[in-house]
Amino acid sequence: MSGKPPVTPAVRMLRRYQVGFSDHLYAYQEHGGTAHGARELGLAEHCIIKTLVMEDDGKKPWLVLMHGDCEVSTKALARSLGVKTITPCDPAIANKHTGYQVGGISPFGTRKPIPVVAEQGIFALSRVYINGGKRGYLVGIDSADLKQLLQPTLVQVAIAD
Repeated sequence: MSGKPPVTPAVRMLRRYQVGFSDHLYAYQEHGGTAHGARELGLAEHCIIKTLVMEDDGKKPWLVLMHGDCEVSTKALARSLGVKTITPCDPAIANKHTGYQVGGISPFGTRKPIPVVAEQGIFALSRVYINGGKRGYLVGIDSADLKQLLQPTLVQVAIAD
């Protein structure tokens, strides 16, 4: 899909911090997930990073970065964070926390600061593709820049699909 890349809060943040990134637009498909984006863009699903909004038992929100072809072990994640439970947010709550729609949630430029947790294997990849703040729009970014910008807590909670 071609077209002009959107200027989202995520893009503004990347520009403000002078982080180099590439634009990748594709035809969004409801419930298509990272598998659809990978097919559309000709990328390995493993290098597409999904941004999940979760909350702990105290209703504190967390952004969880995970490989597109993996799931999150919520039990392992809760243990890593020292909380009793952690569950995915309802889409309306995720929108309230981030300012983005589910399917277009970026870890950059969220409405309010939210702690970021990332699967440590993400940083073994040199380049990753992550949502740029709009459905059907990914940005390509060096994983070292992602780590530097977000300062995530690193965890090992991936479950291979």
